[in-house]
Amino acid sequence: MRHMKKSLPVARFSDQAPNSQWATLKALWPYIWPADRPDLKIRVVFALLLLLAAKGATVAVPFFYKAAVDALTGGSGPGAVPVLVIVPVALLVAYGVGRILMVLFAQVRDALFAKVGQNAVRVIARQTFEHIHRLSLRFHLERRTGGMSRVIERGTRGIETIVRYTVLNSLPTVLELVLIAGVLFYHFSVWYLAVMIVTVVLYIWFTFVASEWRIAIRRDMNESDTEANSKAIDSLLNYETVKYFGNEMWESERFDRSMKRYEHAAVRTYTSLAFLNSGQAIIFTAGLTACMVMAGYDVAAGKLTVGDFVMVNALLIQLYIPLNFMGMVYREIKQGLVDIENMFELLGRNPEIDDVPGARPLEVSRGEIRFEHVGFHYDPDRQILKDISFTVPAGKTVAIVGPSGAGKSTISRILFRFYDLSSGRVTIDGQDICEVTQDSLRRAIGMVPQDTVLFNDTIAYNIRYGRPDASEEEVREAARMAQIDEFIARLPAGYKTEVGERGLKLSGGEKQRVAIARTILKGPPILMLDEATSALDSGTEREIQSALARVSQGRTTLVIAHRLSTIIDADEILVLQGGVIVERGRHDALLESGGVYARMWDRQREAEEARARLARAEAEAQDRASLAAALPEAAN
Repeated sequence: MRHMKKSLPVARFSDQAPNSQWATLKALWPYIWPADRPDLKIRVVFALLLLLAAKGATVAVPFFYKAAVDALTGGSGPGAVPVLVIVPVALLVAYGVGRILMVLFAQVRDALFAKVGQNAVRVIARQTFEHIHRLSLRFHLERRTGGMSRVIERGTRGIETIVRYTVLNSLPTVLELVLIAGVLFYHFSVWYLAVMIVTVVLYIWFTFVASEWRIAIRRDMNESDTEANSKAIDSLLNYETVKYFGNEMWESERFDRSMKRYEHAAVRTYTSLAFLNSGQAIIFTAGLTACMVMAGYDVAAGKLTVGDFVMVNALLIQLYIPLNFMGMVYREIKQGLVDIENMFELLGRNPEIDDVPGARPLEVSRGEIRFEHVGFHYDPDRQILKDISFTVPAGKTVAIVGPSGAGKSTISRILFRFYDLSSGRVTIDGQDICEVTQDSLRRAIGMVPQDTVLFNDTIAYNIRYGRPDASEEEVREAARMAQIDEFIARLPAGYKTEVGERGLKLSGGEKQRVAIARTILKGPPILMLDEATSALDSGTEREIQSALARVSQGRTTLVIAHRLSTIIDADEILVLQGGVIVERGRHDALLESGGVYARMWDRQREAEEARARLARAEAEAQDRASLAAALPEAAN
């Protein structure tokens, strides 16, 4: 059964591949108006209704202000309100209530829409996370973890900005401009409207030009931010290497060079923002001043009341809010689009390895593996495997040995279908692995790698990773079979002990036992051991080999071996050299043939004997030194 959660039912963002700003906004719409979430649609509708109510209250407030001023001054002129007809206090209260409603409607609208926006961010973030996991091993070998995390962080933040501003602010701002324009034309004159139109056009033009100029600066700032973060994460992940070579200052200067570039771009960003804000303020203030001068002349001529003069000011100040907001909305959306463009590039990248149409789950009945005339290359000019053919019979163990670069680990990656073949095919129980689902293929194979990297969590979590729904007793049984339960029992926190980043709090042998335990818990019919003991000392290696022997019993096992002493009991040994199988057979037969395998065996035995002699010599020297130190004390 599958133990992972089912993916959220959303449209594949990568299929939409936005290649323009309009296409980007269009691609976001299904997340704002999700087909499978009627509750969120209701929130959107209510948020829009409250938005309209807020804009109505916003335009109504200056009318109450005008009436209150006329009532207090006993204004004269067309439309003046006699002070005895309407109580000024009531008008001022109405003005206050209008302003409260304006704010209240807007806040309730934001509260209602918050769930819609955050849901869109969560869905797209999860989809990005899943898409990254679908990408090929080649991509992940080339990626920079720190830079990618920054891309995702900025992208989700940019999506939140775009969703919030496009739905809640762009259209309402246009509506408010239209309402204010209508009031100016109807209640005052066409000249007031003309001044407003010229002001708005100049304001929008300047905002557009300045924002486009700032986008290049923002993009440069994002690139330098990504670079600096990549270097910081890379350095921290390799903390011990930095310490070994005493290169703290080198790393600090390397990081500072990237931060200096970021500093320069950030200063340019804020300087350009100051220029943009100043220009917007100058354009709007010029338009406001022109209208106020016109209103002042009309009041002096008796065409308008003092209340009308105040109303013009209030309306234009009200106009400045949406105008400034439009400038900010455009600016934020443009910056948001820059922030998410790298995420779109990531989402638009197609997985190198994908299931073929109609792919079926792998059905393992016996577990026989066959490599049939397999050829593979990363680069067409450099062939890695050449016409490789062999069979791993069901329940048997086949080992692959050879010098570094012979292509041993490539075979394990092909079996997991991290790469597709250049030629030939690989089958499991007669089923071509290219024609079955990747998920079912990988669930059928258990892997104990050479370099075990653990999650920064507890020992129990890392063992349970083999089968997330396993019970506590099953986890403990897997640990016992991997011969690590006694070690865990001695730890103060037991199975709840944190292993640290990449498992660095554990020794190499302890990490390998955890890897074996989670493979046992997974219970796969096929086992893959990729030089699982090559980095361990001889004593630990023997203990790990004992645990591996238990795991491989009754399972089809393919072993990539470095130390030949670990595979002498294999049912067949393949010797790989230059991407070609040059020898095959059992251990004894290969030694008798006196070929490549026999020479490798002799070299390893000589090296092991030399290490043993050196260890004995060091022990004897230490004993002599201890004895020499003890004799003078005895004489005294």
